Amino acid sequence: MGERKYFGTDGIRGKVGESSINPEFVMKLGWAAGKVLASTGTNKVLIGKDTRISGYMLESALEAGLSAAGINIGLLGPMPTPAIAYLTKTFRSEAGIVISASHNPYYDNGIKFFSADGMKLDDEIETAIEEQMDKPMECVASDKLGKAIRIGDAAGRYIEFCKGNFPSDLSLKGLKIVVDCAHGATYHIAPNVLSELGAEVIEIGTNPNGLNINRDVGATSMAAITKCVLENKADLGFALDGDGDRIMLVDNKGNIVDGDQIVYMIARDTLKSGRLKGGVVGTVMSNLGLEVALATLGVPFVRSAVGDRYVMELLKQKGWSIGGEGSGHVLNLAAASTGDGIVAGLQILAAMLNADMTLNELSRGMVKYPQTLINVRFEEGSAPLEDESVKAAVVDAENALGDRGRVLLRKSGTEPLIRVMVEANDAQDSASWAKHIADAVRKVSK
Repeated sequence: MGERKYFGTDGIRGKVGESSINPEFVMKLGWAAGKVLASTGTNKVLIGKDTRISGYMLESALEAGLSAAGINIGLLGPMPTPAIAYLTKTFRSEAGIVISASHNPYYDNGIKFFSADGMKLDDEIETAIEEQMDKPMECVASDKLGKAIRIGDAAGRYIEFCKGNFPSDLSLKGLKIVVDCAHGATYHIAPNVLSELGAEVIEIGTNPNGLNINRDVGATSMAAITKCVLENKADLGFALDGDGDRIMLVDNKGNIVDGDQIVYMIARDTLKSGRLKGGVVGTVMSNLGLEVALATLGVPFVRSAVGDRYVMELLKQKGWSIGGEGSGHVLNLAAASTGDGIVAGLQILAAMLNADMTLNELSRGMVKYPQTLINVRFEEGSAPLEDESVKAAVVDAENALGDRGRVLLRKSGTEPLIRVMVEANDAQDSASWAKHIADAVRKVSK
């Protein structure tokens, strides 16, 4: 398969009004997707979005394109990405379309697709859509045009799905939980899920205005929720991102609990109950502490490339269920078909109650290794990763650290940067060896 023109690792994304995130392109995309999907015999697609102001414009453009291809549309309104995956499957739709740029600022947006089984589209279908984009747009006969309807009970359906992932014999009564929805798509979902399960809920980031999504709140900006947890003497805090597919936690002492720790706690709880299937998938950026802690439990651990798409691919390849990234993308395919921040948070709450522990106590089984990340810019045409002096610097670090740390060099997929990452059980070693390697990269990057 050749290089694709529009689809990246997580759909199509960009700045609104530029490149591919404009009404003309998105209408053509809707038409092209409709033509490809119609060839499989379907006649129904769902569209959901986050709370960005541009979502209205892009939703209308997609609706027009799909209708022109003869596809009926179910409009879900603002809904988390994992909700759209779930509803696509339960409505027996051929595809679900998400209008979201996840954790990005409001002026970005994107389009991604889910298949009928709630998984991301296969590469072959995305390629077919791109090929259709190169053809002239045409409209089906008037009596064949697709119709659009609003699905009014979408939020209620997804709330019940989330609650169904929490054990029926447990209750959150007596727990005080801060929920930060990043002014994003979970603003009308997550607080209701937790309160209906019995928790006392304190909300922040639940007043979207189209422009404030992810601004100083949510999983990528933890200061607000940390302060709120401490001020209110809450038991813990949930911080979701703009589209609800990732979660970070804050314990009652104000410590941030990231995706690697969440993956560990879910895997350990699943292992204790005898439900763990195989091992755990992380990425090349997953903290070494996760690997060490899982090894102590006798749980296999493998690493994929960075990105939840690649974690998913490796899970499916191995037939395993649990994986994720430090950024808060957490996958448990026994519970949901894609990364789901609310569901992952509920699994942690269940583990806390089953173990009769606070989040702080529950997370102590994994000790994070200090990690230093340095980005080094390089000139076009240079190849610093191939230079012998850079390779020698890496060997120096690896020999010095042994099994007490690890080194990773990788080229950014979006910028001319070499990312130098060193982990070690000692913070000073991590910092000094990262600097040693970064200095070697700088010398040959001009």
